[in-house]
Amino acid sequence: MNLKVWIQAARLRTLPLAISNMAMGNGLAAIDGKFSWMIALLSIGTAVSLQILSNFSNDYGDSIHGADSIERTGPLRAVQSGDILPAQMRTAMMFWSVISLILGTALIFVALDGMLLRLIFLVLGLIAIWASINYTAGSKPYGYSGKGDISVFFFFGILAVLGCYYLQTNSLSWDVILPAISCGALSVGVLNLNNIRDISSDKKAGKMSIPVRIGYDAAIQYHGMLLIVAIVSALAYVFANYVHPGQFLFLLTAPILWWQYVQIQHVVASKELDPFLKKLALTTALFVLLFLLGHLLFL
Repeated sequence: MNLKVWIQAARLRTLPLAISNMAMGNGLAAIDGKFSWMIALLSIGTAVSLQILSNFSNDYGDSIHGADSIERTGPLRAVQSGDILPAQMRTAMMFWSVISLILGTALIFVALDGMLLRLIFLVLGLIAIWASINYTAGSKPYGYSGKGDISVFFFFGILAVLGCYYLQTNSLSWDVILPAISCGALSVGVLNLNNIRDISSDKKAGKMSIPVRIGYDAAIQYHGMLLIVAIVSALAYVFANYVHPGQFLFLLTAPILWWQYVQIQHVVASKELDPFLKKLALTTALFVLLFLLGHLLFL
């Protein structure tokens, strides 16, 4: 078994995005004076395992459904290339499903009291596992009908941030939804770039992503809208909790996001979009870091 192939299939460049969103929820709880390292580490571990599960499932699902064909402009996938057999990938998907369930269950029992709350979060965790697998795998993958953006926005933004915040504090505050929207919008941005890059092969495979539905130019404009939503939502949170100008520290990422957007508009070949996925994921991590530092240091 070639370990390098499995590491490539896990798509490590996507992990900073998953970690960042969980860090936002845990960090917001720390800002409010409630934080447990055990809960933070378990939540991040759960997110990473779910992301790896999603990446393996995507590799498997797009290969068996035809989206990963020789016409695809992105990196060659492991099942598509034959480096990993479909049966091997299914086994890996099962393994990471179990790991996600174990970590998620441990998180729930460490963070929560009461069987009803634990049951609610357990159901949400099972739904997250199902969503990770069925984005492109399964008989009716919802990613092929254009619902991937909604799923990413909910699981990477709303559920990740609000869920972590609640697990740390056992409470919710209305304004926490604002940075959750920021995380969700930036995460959808990464997915959108991926889908714009693959628009030609996805269309031929019947994968009706948002870019396939609305076209290349409109998808670029949609991407710009997602970046604006992310910045505006974070600004709204700061204005609702304003104490010190240092809270605007995250705005240092705005010129980076804008420059990336300008460069994306001038891309000639769709394969040239691939580096921007990593750039946006890393910029999102910087966005979250500066947002949290701006509040932890100056409040």
